[in-house]
Amino acid sequence: MTAPKESQTTRRRAAAMSPEQRREMIIRTAIPLIAEYGAAVTTAKIARAAGIGEGTIFRVFADKDELLQACVAEALSPEHAVRELDAIDVSQPLPDRLAEAAEALQAHMSRMGAIIGSLGHRGGKHPGTVRGAGRDESTARIRAALAELLEPDRAALRRPPEQIAALFFGLLFTQPRTEDEPDLTPQELVEVFLHGALSGSTE
Repeated sequence: MTAPKESQTTRRRAAAMSPEQRREMIIRTAIPLIAEYGAAVTTAKIARAAGIGEGTIFRVFADKDELLQACVAEALSPEHAVRELDAIDVSQPLPDRLAEAAEALQAHMSRMGAIIGSLGHRGGKHPGTVRGAGRDESTARIRAALAELLEPDRAALRRPPEQIAALFFGLLFTQPRTEDEPDLTPQELVEVFLHGALSGSTE
């Protein structure tokens, strides 16, 4: 009797990635390398980090510049930040919700700063876009997600959630840095935002 060909009947190769999935994987791998090495990063280094052949990169990107531009666009995109904001449990107390939101948005800003700072103007059109319509659209989407987090406490807010969200977003982007004081933690930032600068009784 011939033994069943188990390797042919029960084992299956993993499904191949679609070009779009492969593109996303390469971009995710490339972003931290670009933040570290800037435009000097090689496609060979990116390919090694992604566990693929260098030629695979050029099957989904025309050249290195197109890959760099795609990475800048991804870093500037609000999609990841909005997903993280949407995932925050709205049953938590408001300070906890806002602290999680602050952490997510500070990470988003850090990604943007690392990529833009490392590439300068090398990223093509995208760095300029962040100063125009692209920035406005990104800001509007993030503010809307923040407003959703505030909605359960609408009755307790001095102003509508949309306006409070805009104020909180502005505070995160303009948080001042001082040489002799450590940066505020997300929890401290939220405490000052919600309760003001006074630590207790003014008497």
